[in-house]
This record gives sequence, structure tokens and C-alpha cells, in this order.
Amino acid sequence: MIGVIDYRAGNAPSVGFALERLGIAHRLVRDATALKAVDRIILPGVGAADATLASLREAGLIDAIRARVEDGTPFLGICVGLQVLFDHSEEGDTPCLGWIAGSVRRFPDTDRVPQIGWNEVQFTRAHPLRAELPDTGAYYYFVNSYYATPTDPSVTLGAASYSAEFTAMAVQGNIAATQFHAEKSGELGLQILTNFSTWDGSDA
Repeated sequence: MIGVIDYRAGNAPSVGFALERLGIAHRLVRDATALKAVDRIILPGVGAADATLASLREAGLIDAIRARVEDGTPFLGICVGLQVLFDHSEEGDTPCLGWIAGSVRRFPDTDRVPQIGWNEVQFTRAHPLRAELPDTGAYYYFVNSYYATPTDPSVTLGAASYSAEFTAMAVQGNIAATQFHAEKSGELGLQILTNFSTWDGSDA
């Protein structure tokens, strides 16, 4: 059972609709008690990092999610759900969760910001979450003004370019995240959600 975190600044219904289309068991999770009943977690996000963290904190979910992640529960962040995993975001000068070392920066104003639309993702290595996906030549749907830069480059499973190369998909242990909206990225994005539904949190 996948628990989709449902909070004020998220887009949980959109992710839930995608899982429903795939026939994957899921439920919306709004509190720490409900979180205990799932075996995988998706944290979707839209908007700002500080608003996302404030909403999670108000719902009493941050410590509960952290405890599940620390016990090995597979976790997938989407869009802002990726950005809040890092140490710090330039967006509102926001301290984030610090589960992955690195920072989140704004795209330069020389480009159209936010980036909205389809962008190619190039995968850097094999991993269960990208099974059945091509290494290159595949496009995913982005809506982002900020991008993550991991301290450890090996965290980047997939990269895209907009001004410069940035992390489009990150994996560290049982924590994974996509900067693109997997639920809005057509059949390739749905494949990632399908892969996540059976992922045990390992690299093999």
C-alpha cells in the first residue's frame, strides 16, 4: 500500500489519480497515524519549499515521515518533494530536511523562469526505479524555478539541462525523488510509479 502525503501545499489527488489508473493500491495520508499503515510513501509537492515544510509541520508529519524513512520504508518525492530533501533552498532562504546533502538554487533570470514543459532526462546508471526506461531521448514534464545540486554527484540518477545540467532524479538508499512530475509525464512517468510500487528500497 502506497501512502500519498496529502497536505495543503501538495498535489496528492493528481498522484492518486495516476496510481488509480495503474491499479496500484494507495491511500491519501494526512496524519502520523495513517502513515503507520502504509509500506511506501510518496511526497508530492507544488509551490514553495517553505510552504510545503510549514504544511507538513502543521500536520505533525515531518517526524513521522522521517521515522518511516529511517526504518527503511521506500520513499519517493516529486517536484518540491525532491527539493525539501536537501539541506537548504534559496527559495525563501529555507532550511530543509537535510536527508540528502546539497542545496537548491534558482535558475538564472537569463532564462524563462519557471521552466514549464517537457525536457529530456539522461539516466546515469542502472537502478530498479528506472527499469524499462531509455538512457537518453526520453522527455518528462517539469514545472520548476529551482533545482537541486547534491554534494555527492552519485546521488543523481537522472540529469536534465536548463541553462546548465541539473539533477532531475535523485536516489540515496531508500530515498528517491524526481524533479519532474512523474504523474504528468505520460507512459514513462507512469513506469516510474509502477517501478516504485514494487521497489524494496535497494539499488539492486
